[in-house]
Amino acid sequence: METQPQSQPQQQVAPILITAWTRYAQFNSTSLRRTKLYLTMRRWIIVIGISATLFAILVESYPTNFPALGGVILKGFLVATPLLGSILASFTSKKLSNGDWLITRAGAEEIQKEIYMYRTVLKSDTGRKVWLEKRLVEIQRQVYRGMGGELILKPYDGQLPPYYDPEDTNSDYGFDDISGDDYYKYRLGNQLSWHTKKINQHETERTRLLLFILFSGATSALLGAFGFNLLVTLAVSLTAGLMAWQELRNLDEVIRNYSKVIMELTIVNDHWSNLAQEERTTVEFNKMVKSTEDVLWNQNVEYIKSMQEVLSDDKSLEREANLISRVIQESVDSAERSKQAIEDATVEFAEKSMRESEEKFVETYTNALNSLAEEASSDLVQAELASMGAALQETMNNIAERFGISSALKAIEEEFAGVEIGTNTPPSVLNALLSRYPKTTDAKG
Repeated sequence: METQPQSQPQQQVAPILITAWTRYAQFNSTSLRRTKLYLTMRRWIIVIGISATLFAILVESYPTNFPALGGVILKGFLVATPLLGSILASFTSKKLSNGDWLITRAGAEEIQKEIYMYRTVLKSDTGRKVWLEKRLVEIQRQVYRGMGGELILKPYDGQLPPYYDPEDTNSDYGFDDISGDDYYKYRLGNQLSWHTKKINQHETERTRLLLFILFSGATSALLGAFGFNLLVTLAVSLTAGLMAWQELRNLDEVIRNYSKVIMELTIVNDHWSNLAQEERTTVEFNKMVKSTEDVLWNQNVEYIKSMQEVLSDDKSLEREANLISRVIQESVDSAERSKQAIEDATVEFAEKSMRESEEKFVETYTNALNSLAEEASSDLVQAELASMGAALQETMNNIAERFGISSALKAIEEEFAGVEIGTNTPPSVLNALLSRYPKTTDAKG
């Protein structure tokens, strides 16, 4: 029976996530258990090998005046230790050397990756349930093939997710859709802190192992110099055992692997941290998720390769779901569409503003013309026009008298005595009046 999650209030839990976390917990617990067993067996094989050397020395140096029973017991241990070591080595080779603990580790990490994809990149996709169910089927089948057709898993009856702590606000509940900041806290930040802690632990272990090996080697040299040949054999055996453990732990490769993970996660971390709140778009969110999961998955694959236990189907290990790529591409296209919509809205607003400005200008111009016409027909303006007309008449009379044309003007005045000159005078009358005025011989200009 699958364990139910410790649900939060008013939280709808998707059954597919319960299934996914359960499969993750099964693979994860199996991997941890088998890894611990493998390391324990290898450690005991090394200890037994060193012990066999010790018993051989004790048997060789056992004093003749000591009780014979003591010598028999030591010889019994000397015979038993190689046999025990051989049995443990055979058991380890038969049951653990196929790397099944690495295969279940890969299966657990891949399921966890897909769970976070489901809760982030695909959270708005209606087909994500079918997608995750299909991925669970594929992962379980590839783990089954990798383990040689023997998928022996113990039922999991713990809490889901396995590492969730309800009392810790930084602990991931595991069953809700999460935002960029939540993913940054629960996944990116958590993995960055975990790898940083682990790489320091591995560095301490590597340094300690190196010091032990150097001390053991120096001790064997000193013992040889002073003629303690039997003890030299024990020191050499201890040195060989430490070097075998160092090779088994593969700390140099693990530290390089973790260093790369820390560097890549730090780059993703810094990019997201430097984004302003309005810059943390869906596209940036998806890029952060995709980059983080790629880094962690590649690290997992490199770890398997470094342990020389490659899964049978490399392509299936590195395969990415097409749906994820499609959703990410749709996010990019959506961002482009939003950008185009903003540009179109800006142009439309500018056109609307210009049309309104044109209409307002025409209205203002028309109002100005109407106002001018009204002012021109007012009594004050008419009085000013009459005054200007009288002044012009007087000037013309003076000019006529000067040039001897006053008699002609007098005749014109009498002829048009009944005509009122003003803004309402017909153009034909004005033309006739102007044609009667006498011509002068003065140069124009």
